[in-house]
Amino acid sequence: MEIILTQDVDNVGSYNEVVKVRPGYARNFLIPKGWALVANDTNKKIIAERMKQYQAKQEKLMAELRTIADTLNNAVITVGAKVGTTGKIFGAVTAIQIADAIKKQKNVDVDRKKIHIAEEIKTTGTFSATLNLHRDITTTINVEVVGE
Repeated sequence: MEIILTQDVDNVGSYNEVVKVRPGYARNFLIPKGWALVANDTNKKIIAERMKQYQAKQEKLMAELRTIADTLNNAVITVGAKVGTTGKIFGAVTAIQIADAIKKQKNVDVDRKKIHIAEEIKTTGTFSATLNLHRDITTTINVEVVGE
């Protein structure tokens, strides 16, 4: 029996994929749980339209992310931190502080979870961080830590 999956199902297939399964498995498990639909002509047309809309959204999102990556590529972001007499920072500069500094300086919203710092930033100076905006789009920024 052919079905259209409405979500990822282990060992069966992924979202919006048309797969062939045993009729009992489809009727008694997948369809009642809402994980699948019968693959008739109407449902296939609905899924095709959903996929077309999904592709359009993805293209728009990718264009926006490329614009953000071009804006931030090798940009220098200045982060202020409290510094002791020896030049060490009280604590460390985190991804949250870097995301706030990007928002203030470049007016670009970046999720803190997408910022990856290679090493702990515990002193003043210039460090690099990687922004993973999408699995295909990454960029590097320079973080300059200055004492307040």
